[in-house]
Amino acid sequence: MRTAGIICEYNPFHRGHAWHLAQTKRLLGENTAIVCVMSGHWTQQADCAIADKWTRARLALMGGADLVLELPTPWAAASAETFARGGVEVLAATGVVDVLSFGSECGDVEALQRAAACLDAPEYPAALRVRLEQGKPFAACRQAAVEALAGPESASLLRKANNNLGVEYIRAVRTLDARMTPMTVLRRGAPHNSMGGMDTHREDGAAGAGTVDRMQFASATEIRWNLLEGRWDRAEPYLLPGARERLEDSLIGLPALKRVEQVMLARVRTMTAEDWAALPDSGASEGLPERLVRAGRRAESIPAFYAQANTRRYTEARVRRLLLWAFLGLTKADRPAHVPYLRVLGLNERGGGLLRRMKQAASLPVITKPAHARALEAEGRTLFELEGRCTDLYGLCFARPRPCALEWTSSPVVC
Repeated sequence: MRTAGIICEYNPFHRGHAWHLAQTKRLLGENTAIVCVMSGHWTQQADCAIADKWTRARLALMGGADLVLELPTPWAAASAETFARGGVEVLAATGVVDVLSFGSECGDVEALQRAAACLDAPEYPAALRVRLEQGKPFAACRQAAVEALAGPESASLLRKANNNLGVEYIRAVRTLDARMTPMTVLRRGAPHNSMGGMDTHREDGAAGAGTVDRMQFASATEIRWNLLEGRWDRAEPYLLPGARERLEDSLIGLPALKRVEQVMLARVRTMTAEDWAALPDSGASEGLPERLVRAGRRAESIPAFYAQANTRRYTEARVRRLLLWAFLGLTKADRPAHVPYLRVLGLNERGGGLLRRMKQAASLPVITKPAHARALEAEGRTLFELEGRCTDLYGLCFARPRPCALEWTSSPVVC
């Protein structure tokens, strides 16, 4: 039996994700097992997840996953390169995953492999440095360097978000010498982070008026926006059957980062250049910490902070991640060199079989109950405790704050 690994956020899980899982099984065989490595309560976009990680794990199991493991926050809320490396480390450490499946805009794994090889070529660092010295944005310099070394076709791949992430997955597999074969599924529907896909979908007359053509998928960004605006009827057709009931809770509601923006503003107003420099990707050698201090002193809101901190060189995405790390009280020292454990968030019957195999084959400790974290070595215990703090702060994003210690009292979901 083949076992495919998928690195994801599922924020939230929707029909496009289910299509990816179904296509993976179609290409590898219907008996293929699916292991997902999913970010927890904080995402790569430096935002709070639309639902807690156990709810999102349950939705993934409903959509075709068999076992859901956690990508710890120091890797989940990071750059594409770090996000990819952490996810591949988790999958490789299971000892049971032999294929890495990911979506891409091009659907051509060989083309992505060529782009990855260029980024790892010995000539690449010098080609990149020459362009960075011109003061241009990193992404533009990266693409220009690849174009100079490998041609416009490889460079053009890096303009698309999922292609770019796929390239980083391939690079991580190579760097870690992971025994996984990369494969890609052509992405369908709305582009990553796009809006307006719900306004352009084609009605499927065969299925009845008002239903969505299942090949037309809205982006997770647009789905989240509609959910946070209370437009459940608009978002529901793009979710799986039963997902609305799992997400909609009148007593708890959905989390929103804006509820903690005053706290975040208080944090940036008190940070020194040394505090900013202690964060990962801080740009300390380029003067970014000093710019962030000035922005923090002047800004009267978080959007104003972003506006004053951003430049062509330092994108808002990078600044947002730095601010999130500051809010969570994390530093670059809080991210170990390697992921120290495998945390189970959810499983079904087949996932239980995978878990039994993992307990024999895994190269890292497997945590199925929070109490197991107490038996970890110091590095692992420290990371789990840090994850607990991140979960406690996530609880402040709700209209009615959630209690502390959920990290220590919540067991994996079983479907």
